[in-house]
Amino acid sequence: MSVALDDRPTNASGHGRLLVLALTWLAPAIVAAAFLWLIGDVVLRGIGGVDWNFIVDVPRNAGRAGGIAPIIVSTFLVILVCVAVAVPLSLFAALFLAEFSRASVPMSRIIRLSLNCLAAVPSIVFGIFGNALFCVALGMGYSILSGGLTLACMVLPILIRTMENAIRAVPEDYRLGAAALGLSKSQVIIRVILPLSIPGLLVGLLLGVGRALAETAALVFTSGYVDRMPSSLLDSGRTLSIHILDLSMNVAGGDKNAYASVLVLGVLILVINSGIAALLFFSKRRSGLTS
Repeated sequence: MSVALDDRPTNASGHGRLLVLALTWLAPAIVAAAFLWLIGDVVLRGIGGVDWNFIVDVPRNAGRAGGIAPIIVSTFLVILVCVAVAVPLSLFAALFLAEFSRASVPMSRIIRLSLNCLAAVPSIVFGIFGNALFCVALGMGYSILSGGLTLACMVLPILIRTMENAIRAVPEDYRLGAAALGLSKSQVIIRVILPLSIPGLLVGLLLGVGRALAETAALVFTSGYVDRMPSSLLDSGRTLSIHILDLSMNVAGGDKNAYASVLVLGVLILVINSGIAALLFFSKRRSGLTS
């Protein structure tokens, strides 16, 4: 009887471990299956509509025919404006929070609270804000510049917090050693902290670009719907996400080109992410963080 009683807790704990192990494998399996199903559906429905003419031609018949060349150009221009504005602002803000202010300072707490609130704001609210500020108040109208600046406002919280964490991750010994060698604060930041922070900074850039590429609601109110080739940043431009939304929701018979556009957008995201991941790998290898 005593042996049986002693075996019960062991068997129960064994079953519990098996259950936890099964759930641990089941959760990522479900996520992977959903991802593969989504990718498979897009590839099967969109691969037939993607060819060279689809990439270099202009949309015709409200997007039912033709290609997406102006759409791709507008997308790249919007992302370029977003990155050009958001990255420097985020980097200097992250340096201020990580190197020049203490967490207990009221100003630092206000900034961090503001970033947390901004990160939770829905994208359509950013779209209305961008329309009111950039399109109307500053007179930019529905333009690529308005859309890029609105996206920059959206990705600032992600970039700042990610870059701040990357800068804080640099060991304090490096700062003390550089200071002991007589380097000034600015020299420590430029020669020591920023080079060692590059992997984390690239991760922040990856997250920001990924969100900007897939954004739709904010751009509907700022960059506009025009599907012609833009001649300047003040021209209206339709991004890939808006083009997909318009074809699938507003254009009868546009599903084929909508799926083809989704496939092109997925490939663009994959290429950009792969490029940033390669830079991340080589920067880690150069700094000795990987073998």
